Amino acid sequence: FCATPASIVSGTLAERIKLLPFLIFTVILTGVLYPITGAWQWGAGWLSEMGFADFAGSTLVHSVGGWAALAGAIVLGPRIGKYTKKGINPIPGHNIPLAALGVFILWLGWFVFNPGSTTAVGGGSFAYIACTTNIAAACGAIAAMCTSWVLFKKPDPSFSLNGALAGLVAITAGCDSMPMHWAAITGAIAGVLVVLSCVAVDRMKIDDPVGAVSVHGVCGAWGTLAIGLFCRDAGLFTTGSVEQTMIQVIGILAAFAWSFGVSMAIFLGIKYTMGLRVSAEEEVEGLDMCEHGMYAYPPTGGVAGDKS
Repeated sequence: FCATPASIVSGTLAERIKLLPFLIFTVILTGVLYPITGAWQWGAGWLSEMGFADFAGSTLVHSVGGWAALAGAIVLGPRIGKYTKKGINPIPGHNIPLAALGVFILWLGWFVFNPGSTTAVGGGSFAYIACTTNIAAACGAIAAMCTSWVLFKKPDPSFSLNGALAGLVAITAGCDSMPMHWAAITGAIAGVLVVLSCVAVDRMKIDDPVGAVSVHGVCGAWGTLAIGLFCRDAGLFTTGSVEQTMIQVIGILAAFAWSFGVSMAIFLGIKYTMGLRVSAEEEVEGLDMCEHGMYAYPPTGGVAGDKS
């Protein structure tokens, strides 16, 4: 759980951040920022006393990472060539099949993230949580595919993949208590939201290469809010309570203020001291060479480092 917010931030800042500043931020994020928000709920803190509900971390894990990523993207700035006078220039990922494999690995891993949070297979709700988790992911993928199909006239596979992740992030908060049909609806709404949010973030000229702010920040907040809307279920169409919804909103806003505010201060501090971003020449050459001294993809038929 502690490592997850850092991995979320890494995707958003990819291709343009120096390694050492990122490692410094990661130490602060995982050593200070995340543990404090986690303690608000899981350490019997003030959110727990209020009755805030977030079973496995839609807000306390995923939104914390998403809002930190948002702060980093704002301070760091977009990749070279991403936004031009002609508009938004798409910079596509190099391998969609590998991206799909990564999503399926994450999907499988979520059965540790959510059902595993029961810390017991027998005598608990492991199987039920596995089902709510799975149906939300499936509905998120389908909804995102349909939304991209309507908006862009083609079923975008990258949005479909992010839709699955959006559904997983959204159901993480209420996977233990949400009725199955509401879990499906929560995942589907997350699938729609992630597409709309990615488009909105791009139009604000905030460069998020993997859509992490939308997947984890926005959909994490949505999933946390959904507990208040859907979790007190006496029948097929009976929904939650206003009181619980307000408690959920307080938790969402507190996590945003803490994670975004502190992350912004840290990123600005690093930027104006040791520097945050690689040079334009290094960005064009690639961080694999300038930061690590070797090609991630060596030129075919040549020797690594030989540009002849």
